[in-house]
Amino acid sequence: MNIAKNEFRFYTSLDLVELTGQRANNVNELLEIIRNIDGSSIFYHTHRYFREHHFIRNEYSSDFAQWTFDSLQEMELGEKLASIDILEYPNVRSIREAIIKVIEKYIKSGIRIRNIPSGREFHFCKLISVIMPTNYVANNLNEFIEALKKISINSLYFHLFEARLRLEQKTNDFSRWIGEGLGNTELAKKIDKLDPYTHTLDELRDEIISIIQKNSKI
Repeated sequence: MNIAKNEFRFYTSLDLVELTGQRANNVNELLEIIRNIDGSSIFYHTHRYFREHHFIRNEYSSDFAQWTFDSLQEMELGEKLASIDILEYPNVRSIREAIIKVIEKYIKSGIRIRNIPSGREFHFCKLISVIMPTNYVANNLNEFIEALKKISINSLYFHLFEARLRLEQKTNDFSRWIGEGLGNTELAKKIDKLDPYTHTLDELRDEIISIIQKNSKI
């Protein structure tokens, strides 16, 4: 069995959510704040659901889509924001740009700007992440699978979502280590092709283990 050039240390993260004090009453205000707010806020509002509700799927791709559809009653805009495929974008900056483009086009279509009723404003939050090492380490695929079975969903979330987007890596941590550390580029590509936005975190864990077992000699 291949031994990796470098061990894989599993990390986890504790996210502290903080209100920014900024809120939107209508589409124009939503757009202006999205343009300028810290990237951690964009990440939070486009990924919160995948971490907090890891056991079920959501029809919305972001808090922005849900708010414009359910609260603001801008159905067309909500649907367009929900149709943004987050997987297509390599970093938070490009996700922000995609959201801005959709909202700008909608406003330019000549819609009447309406204010939300008091108490239903969109409140922007941001993340403060504390990243911590776990006790789990892998030097080969067997050890990797055994650790993968035991780590928390917070650790899975960190390596599959946060590392790729917030830390601006080209792929998730697992694929990077399997490709670079073990030299198994084909297996790395198969895992990288998984769409994390169409699976729960527990499903992703099972899928990754299954792919490794089917495509490697362990």
